[in-house]
Amino acid sequence: MTTPLSLRPISAPQHREFIAGRSSASFLQTPAWAEVKAEWRAESIGWFRGSDLVGVGLVLYRQLPKVKRYLAYLPEGPVIDWGGDDLETWLAPMVSHLKAQGAFAVRMGPPVVTRRWSAEQVKAGVADESVRRLGDVPPLERSQDGARVIAQLHELGWQQQAAEGGFSAGQPQFNFQVPLVDADGAPRSEDDVLKGMNQLWRRNIKKADKSGVEVTRGGRDDLEAFHALYVHTAERDHFTPRPLSYFQTMYDALLAEDPDRIQLWLARHEGDLVAATIAIRVGTHAWYSYGASSTEKREVRGSNAVQWAMMRHALDAGAHVYDLRGITETLDADDPHVGLIQFKVGTGGQAVEYAGEWDLPINRAIYKAFQLYLARRG
Repeated sequence: MTTPLSLRPISAPQHREFIAGRSSASFLQTPAWAEVKAEWRAESIGWFRGSDLVGVGLVLYRQLPKVKRYLAYLPEGPVIDWGGDDLETWLAPMVSHLKAQGAFAVRMGPPVVTRRWSAEQVKAGVADESVRRLGDVPPLERSQDGARVIAQLHELGWQQQAAEGGFSAGQPQFNFQVPLVDADGAPRSEDDVLKGMNQLWRRNIKKADKSGVEVTRGGRDDLEAFHALYVHTAERDHFTPRPLSYFQTMYDALLAEDPDRIQLWLARHEGDLVAATIAIRVGTHAWYSYGASSTEKREVRGSNAVQWAMMRHALDAGAHVYDLRGITETLDADDPHVGLIQFKVGTGGQAVEYAGEWDLPINRAIYKAFQLYLARRG
């Protein structure tokens, strides 16, 4: 008979060591992420089978105004075995613990893939006027594990959060990823990854090289230059930028956890900063996290050059996947978000759908009031 699972708080070093012993986990589930999200109360939890630590989670508690009740949030987590038929044995002790901590609801994002589409399929979908959403395109692959997780969550009373154009309440449900290993798990060569890109991407990488674009890794002192370009990008592309202090905190926290956890990349042309990015890696998974580009000198293709430098670094580091993060589900050629999808599709990777974010109301009355509060905030 299998020893039942128990759950209790664990230390940051225990949490870190467990993740280091796995192929990978989301950077949002590392103990360092708690320091980045200082406005939330954070706790590391561990699942034990006997004395063996078999799963971990980073819980972020957001307090409701005026009452000591919390939304307990596990972004892109927890880090458990999602492949089995009895998720309740994992989730029940977690919910019980979080309830005792004052949680009125639990929100989590199972790191489980449900469907995949090839770059060719996405490209054809954008070109086809009858196709409006990625879900209208038959996928390259449907994951049985993903279907099993979703079925079990429904049975256990969890509620899937509506994804606005592919972005659920917190993290993106649809990502674009470039596999860095082949179907047998063998590392792909730089040449092979380059050949997988479309002609425009290959031409732009070549053009950047010929134009004399130089890509280097920066340090903490270069965050100010990155941030200035990022604010410029935010004004041009109409989004609200994060403050410099956010990136400094993020850089310090992630770097302290692992010297190659976070990297700052800078693309310069004749001394001018034309593109800058932040990459994050946990084990075999590398992410493109933030990017900025100048409106001037777009013709030297700094954005393509810096992406290619990050991919090559991820390959050298033994990563299995290069993750360009979120895309929306829209494939409508008239939608302004399509330009971002087309940029990412050019890398020749795959569109990947995750299970999305799920809520379990513990106190239904407070949860309902919380949803109304969020709806009013817009």
